[in-house]
Amino acid sequence: MDVGVQQQLRSTFAPHPRGANVHLLPAPSPCVDRDELQLASATAAFRGFLEAFGLDLTDPDLAGTDQRVARSYQAMLGGLRPGAEPRLSTFPNTERYAGILAVNEIPFYSLCAHHFLPFFGTVHVGYVPGERLVGLSKLARVVDFYARRPQLQERLTEQIATLLDERLDPAGVIVAMEARHLCMEMRGVAKPGITTTTMAVRGTLEDERLQSQFFARRTTAGVKPSLEGE
Repeated sequence: MDVGVQQQLRSTFAPHPRGANVHLLPAPSPCVDRDELQLASATAAFRGFLEAFGLDLTDPDLAGTDQRVARSYQAMLGGLRPGAEPRLSTFPNTERYAGILAVNEIPFYSLCAHHFLPFFGTVHVGYVPGERLVGLSKLARVVDFYARRPQLQERLTEQIATLLDERLDPAGVIVAMEARHLCMEMRGVAKPGITTTTMAVRGTLEDERLQSQFFARRTTAGVKPSLEGE
């Protein structure tokens, strides 16, 4: 671990005198890499988590687990990093295409904000272009950007639709999502395989006739239109 990071962590987690103004997460000095400091802080915190449950940290199977978990969460929460928002490369709609342009079955993984357990599934994104078209891969990047943070499925669906509506200025947008939540499968009601569906629409795609076209295309592609009419 970088010496600067070690010194800053010692300062962060050292005992403070009574009445001192305690800052658990001080701003990193310019010489300390923000990602390294974050990793070191998360590693120390998860080590404390393991100790709180009485786990034997001398167990060879747990060697390095604290840092591996910290690195995993750095990736799973990558959408929170400054500059993570994808740039939407667009180009003129010279052919004046006015139909629904859809990308289906985009896989995603996210974390439930309530229990920090994964929820995962697929997203189907469609829009009716206005003056500009967007590179298809950017739609998947938008999904990843909002999925890589503590989330609610309802909010995730709306955030994807809102960003596309604001950045592309399309005639219409539709986002349909199907997901399984491990907070319902591993705990609580403990019912494996339950699927939760959400949908967000904007503009012309609030029209049920156009929504039917969107779901009909998914049926043709072998995707069950489970969200239609909801």
